[in-house]
Amino acid sequence: MSGIKLTDVRKSFGSFSVIHGVDIEINQGEFAVFVGPSGCGKSTLLRMIAGLEETSGGQISIENEDVTHREASKRGVAMVFQSYALYPHLSVFENMAFSLSIAKRPKAEIQQKVKAAADILRLGDYLQHKPSQLSGGQRQRVAIGRAIVREPRVFLFDEPLSNLDAELRVKMRMEIARLHRQIGATMVYVTHDQVEAMTLADKIVVLKEGIVQQVGAPLELYRDPQNMFVAGFIGSPGMNFLKGKVIGAGQGSARIELDDAPGQVFELPTRTPVAQGSAINVGVRPEHIGLGAGDGGLTLPVTAEFTEELGGTGYLHVLTATNAEMTVECRESRPQPKEKISLSLRVPEMLAFDAEGRRLS
Repeated sequence: MSGIKLTDVRKSFGSFSVIHGVDIEINQGEFAVFVGPSGCGKSTLLRMIAGLEETSGGQISIENEDVTHREASKRGVAMVFQSYALYPHLSVFENMAFSLSIAKRPKAEIQQKVKAAADILRLGDYLQHKPSQLSGGQRQRVAIGRAIVREPRVFLFDEPLSNLDAELRVKMRMEIARLHRQIGATMVYVTHDQVEAMTLADKIVVLKEGIVQQVGAPLELYRDPQNMFVAGFIGSPGMNFLKGKVIGAGQGSARIELDDAPGQVFELPTRTPVAQGSAINVGVRPEHIGLGAGDGGLTLPVTAEFTEELGGTGYLHVLTATNAEMTVECRESRPQPKEKISLSLRVPEMLAFDAEGRRLS
């Protein structure tokens, strides 16, 4: 059963269009993440699902019911915002129970639902505390608990971890993933952080300028991106890109020479015909590059710039002869800044894109 279905959904503010004919289907119980850079329309799309923004065109369905023009309070959704939006003068219990109290639910029902949510979120010892007595992560859990007690059909999260420090973000990601496994509800999560998207999602929706670029499972998008934008956005660090040209084209393949490696010709399979002499972009991920020539790879001379040290792994940043920036994953040696070195690029792991960024190989 479909949890959420968007059909040709559009949004305009006057003559300015921000969402352009979006078609997405999220299965019931699925955890979907909308990801993309600032201004791509992901929060606007979430607010349209919630009923907080009017839909300019298309249809929004929740569990096969058309809710396109239904009031937000009647859609069966609960939203968790970036700001905790807790009442400072109320206790944790009172904050979590607020919507039920306003709806004049029986006290026994309120007690039962708040206790159940508190047990799920490990807040049982804090029910009489005020928000000022809680950490940032605990406050965010209270905000999530306030949504849980409403027993919505769909949970919507709008960058809920943005206000937390790095360590707490990791812990809260684990909390949210555990919550989804425990209650099994349909969840839609908005973030600009593709690491959050990769670690949380069953399905990722990549957006750019109000247009869906690709929809798929995290590893599907990582291994099989459909364009340069997705390839560069998904992955941390993102894919490296080098410019080149097609020097020979056959049936289902192209012979390529990179601007930074003249005289070295290699072949990649192509999904669509390419013309000899056409410009091409070749992508390779940091983990598919070795330090030093050899291993049957394409040899690329570069200049080391600096290394991001992460303990067991480092990310070496280099410049090619044409000043293209690249990132290389390294686990042992760390070249010195300004040192001239060679890289070995694994040709079988490379992907080819045309001049407009469309996937070719």
